[in-house]
Amino acid sequence: MFGSMRMAEIVVIFIVILLIFGPAKLPDLGKSLGAAIRGLRKAVNQADKGDRGGSDRCEPSRESSKSNLG
Repeated sequence: MFGSMRMAEIVVIFIVILLIFGPAKLPDLGKSLGAAIRGLRKAVNQADKGDRGGSDRCEPSRESSKSNLG
């Protein structure tokens, strides 16, 4: 399931999380974790799409900088 972790280890981790945060905070914790994962996936997808464009958009080309000078 999670690499080399067995089911008993995962259950122990979930019990420790339950003891630390309590049952009232677990839904909020799950929502914030889900939002963080969605944001990370969105950022990675946008970065992948930007890399496929070919040219670097951060640096202006030499021709456009010369035309702005005079």
